[in-house]
Amino acid sequence: MTDRPSCYPSLPAALLKSLGPERMPLLDVLTSPVPSGRFDSPVDDRHVLCLHVGEPVPVTYRVGNAERQGARLHGQFCVVPAGSSTRWTLSGPARSLLLRLTPALIREAAESLGLGAQGAALDPAIHIRDPQVERIGWMMQAEDHDGYPGGRLFVDSLATALAARLVASQSHTGASATGRRHALPAWRLRRVVEYIEAHLDEDLTLAELATVAGFSLSHFKPLFKQATGMPVHRFVLERRVERARLRLTEGRKSLTEIAMEAGFSHPSHMARCLRRFLGMSPTELARAAPGGGP
Repeated sequence: MTDRPSCYPSLPAALLKSLGPERMPLLDVLTSPVPSGRFDSPVDDRHVLCLHVGEPVPVTYRVGNAERQGARLHGQFCVVPAGSSTRWTLSGPARSLLLRLTPALIREAAESLGLGAQGAALDPAIHIRDPQVERIGWMMQAEDHDGYPGGRLFVDSLATALAARLVASQSHTGASATGRRHALPAWRLRRVVEYIEAHLDEDLTLAELATVAGFSLSHFKPLFKQATGMPVHRFVLERRVERARLRLTEGRKSLTEIAMEAGFSHPSHMARCLRRFLGMSPTELARAAPGGGP
């Protein structure tokens, strides 16, 4: 897989560090300026969603022989399928939040909905408004801004949700149908939970957990939620909070060591999660332990 086209800046250093050289993300994000005048989008090997950020901007949009006109509004998005390019004419400069999604994930989402290869072919589109897609975009923007504290697992979860939403919207099929005919056997769930506990200090991915369970990405995600009552990334986060709590009450390691052992990106991220789930700071938890001091 190639990296971004030349006009896209490189992926953030924080994300590249967590990925390693062989692990490109299912979804990445970039806030990019769009010049006024005529602009041809770069050809990319991923599907690209462009969410408009800021004030309305009148545009003309051409793909193939089809041309449309209108105003780009904040939160609306367009779809540029992998391997294609669109021509824009903008009356003034604008900004876009670009979400790049791997085509393999779209194919898998289409398969899980029983749509076959035809359902995996995204059509170009413009001036689309979808609250769920928009929410995923802003969450990805926040992750990028904060240095990806949620790690690969959270980004992978957003990627699968985005793929399912795009395929379902295009095909007018309810995404909720995914996985209804199956259940996650108890022994497979146990194997996944044991794997999570054994690798909690690593930047887990949805793909590796799905492999451990023996299901595809698109099937594993809803099956896990059905079996545990919560999304995969939430389950892992709660296990990390519990590991951190135990280590803090033991009082034998530094905050940095505990954060690393529990799989948090930074002690400050660990502290935020402890306050969110337990209502206490690391210092308060350590003091509350037997022999933890005044």
